[in-house]
Amino acid sequence: MAGVLRAEQEHPVGPRGPAWVLGASGLLGSAVVRRLRAAGREVVTTAVPWTDPAAAVEALVQAAAALPADLAETYWCAGAGVVGSSEEQLRDEVAVLEELLRRWESPRRHSLFLASSAGGVYAGSTGAPFTEAALPVPLAEYGRAKLRSEEVARAFAERTGSTLLVGRLSNLYGPGQDIAKPQGLISQLCRAQLTRQPLSVYVSLDTMRDYLFVEDGADMVVTGLGAVSARGGTHLKILASEHSTTIGAVLGELRRVTRHRPPVVLGSSPNARFQVHDLRLRSLVWPPLSGLGRTTLAAGISSTLAAVRVQLLPSGPHRVG
Repeated sequence: MAGVLRAEQEHPVGPRGPAWVLGASGLLGSAVVRRLRAAGREVVTTAVPWTDPAAAVEALVQAAAALPADLAETYWCAGAGVVGSSEEQLRDEVAVLEELLRRWESPRRHSLFLASSAGGVYAGSTGAPFTEAALPVPLAEYGRAKLRSEEVARAFAERTGSTLLVGRLSNLYGPGQDIAKPQGLISQLCRAQLTRQPLSVYVSLDTMRDYLFVEDGADMVVTGLGAVSARGGTHLKILASEHSTTIGAVLGELRRVTRHRPPVVLGSSPNARFQVHDLRLRSLVWPPLSGLGRTTLAAGISSTLAAVRVQLLPSGPHRVG
């Protein structure tokens, strides 16, 4: 497998068939689309009314029926749920995926990527750094929903003979994150820095997280799915930078980049009970793929800051301070 991955890195994403990207307007999905199109791939995206589960299923089933006959890959990057989402919302998200896969007969030699959450599934696990061999122990419904989605995708792969790659992603950040959603610490910190509106942080500043720049994450996803497509079967991999950073260190890096102290206050939230203190990650599967996490935290923060500035004031630049 290492040889396959080396070949993928030396000759990025060759002339395989079209790819279908679900959740193409989200943080990961939009980066996957950019990665595929930069390599000359045909990409199919679908407008889906995600807030209406029944309508979402019908839109997806209709879109699946109209896909190119030579479709090679599907990337499921969809999902608006966060740790604090309601059980009903998360249940609906899993149900949409399950119903689509139940009603869709995938093409022969088809490959599916499913985005899952390392933070969600390992929140209650012990013995960091967590690897693919660690026992998943989710604390919140969010993590349990991710595990159910993984089970649904595995059942689909077994039924249809599709290749499956489940990617348990660490904390993704970067341009394209919706700053209106209550997630994405680095994006929220950048917003607070630009607006000078204090951001409440409800975990200790020595909390450790693995921050993965979204373009690096997309590189791992596309390269990884291309590699497993050559082998078939079902595969699980942690997709992470494998460089853990405390929240305090993130604040220090943001201050160094902007030359201003971030407006952060320590607060409290009922969601704090779902946050593990030490979420170091290390992948034991296909180490060369982990090497694609090349963006430094300083460079990633600078890129995120610029993107958030555009979201806040699209008509012109904004000066911090």
